[in-house]
Amino acid sequence: MQENAELTIDQLTTRLAIAVEAIEQAVPRIAAAAGEAIGPIVATVESPRESELAQRLADAEKAIAELRASASTSNGRRTLPVSLAARHDGAPAEPGAIDAALTSLSLEQRIAVKSQLLRAGLI
Repeated sequence: MQENAELTIDQLTTRLAIAVEAIEQAVPRIAAAAGEAIGPIVATVESPRESELAQRLADAEKAIAELRASASTSNGRRTLPVSLAARHDGAPAEPGAIDAALTSLSLEQRIAVKSQLLRAGLI
């Protein structure tokens, strides 16, 4: 055992290379003796973590599909924040506040919302 502890990495690499070469030469002989070819050996290991991640992925894909389905039925309409839609004192909303609230909308949607607010007399 003392002899193995003193082996260098180069010596171990050489021994491993010799062992691999011997195995490569032995496989065809074993296959010929068995009468059939030995194909590749494939193994999979499934851990609980992998099944948990697969379930989470399936749940996320289902949620995305539901969100897409609900988004397609909403006709792209969005609502204004309560601070802009409900003015208790009847005073018009400030233009800066409206612009800030509409930043998530496209340019066409902002124009449409502002024109509706103008018609309603809110700005």
